[in-house]
Amino acid sequence: MGPAHDAAETARRARFGRLPERVRLEDMVEERAATAPDPAQRAYDADGWLVRYCL
Repeated sequence: MGPAHDAAETARRARFGRLPERVRLEDMVEERAATAPDPAQRAYDADGWLVRYCL
């Protein structure tokens, strides 16, 4: 076990010697609407029920 082994071990410990920093939950979640809101879908038609149920 010569200097090559020590250099490899040192490099390995520098790379894998500690855990990565924690990632906060807020940084992993992205919230956005699945679809764009459709204003025509939410429009209220007061006489719409007459067409559906009384004809």
